[in-house]
Amino acid sequence: MPYFTYQNKKIFFEEYGTGIPLLLLHGNSLSSRMFLPVVDDLQKYAKVILIDFLGNGYSDRLSSISDDLWYDEAQQAISLIDYLGYSQVNLLGSSGGALVALNIALERPDLVGKIVADSFEGETPLESFVTNIYQDRAISKENLWLRTLYQQNHGDDWENVVDNDTLAIYTHYQNHKTFFHKNLCELNLPVLLTGSKEDEFMSGEFFENVYTKLPIRDKRICIFEHGGHPAMISNKDTFIPLVISFLKNIEK
Repeated sequence: MPYFTYQNKKIFFEEYGTGIPLLLLHGNSLSSRMFLPVVDDLQKYAKVILIDFLGNGYSDRLSSISDDLWYDEAQQAISLIDYLGYSQVNLLGSSGGALVALNIALERPDLVGKIVADSFEGETPLESFVTNIYQDRAISKENLWLRTLYQQNHGDDWENVVDNDTLAIYTHYQNHKTFFHKNLCELNLPVLLTGSKEDEFMSGEFFENVYTKLPIRDKRICIFEHGGHPAMISNKDTFIPLVISFLKNIEK
């Protein structure tokens, strides 16, 4: 399996297809395996790159995850782009991966073409989500479907991975309050913002209201009527053509 080294740790990555690079950025408590349902479709149009952030999937484990985790994961992804020698990479991040994508673009806009940010909270954490995260994660670990999902993404040590992620998210809320080191108004790249009205974490008009207020100059918003979290998986048959149209400058 291919790896590169970041701060003396091995990070797993994979590449599929040919064309303009499209880096997929996974959400919290998951790994690049979450994208397996969409890789075949996406690699028809782009060179798809997968990465497992440190502490997740096939990458080396950490005793603890940085409390500035989405910024730190952006630095890992930037190192991968540099390692591969790419520029003008398109980014597709889902949930926590969307926060990583925006952090990459803010820190190294010279490396980025376009951004798809799916199913995320906006600029700041949701207090209701963070304050209940220990209870919600405990419940999730007792759910057979989610236990299986965690194990498929991480292996037999999945519970420790989930616990480390839970602590990092909670500590981030205590210490940082915002997801980004720079203001989103500094971002001068095209961004497609997506979500679902039936998202189990942020339902109804949440995404429409939050995305509309984001100070991103060049943004397009698409909210799906149905489907759970994240929208890119629950609405993949509609989501994939939408993304390809956006990346190829085709109006739909």
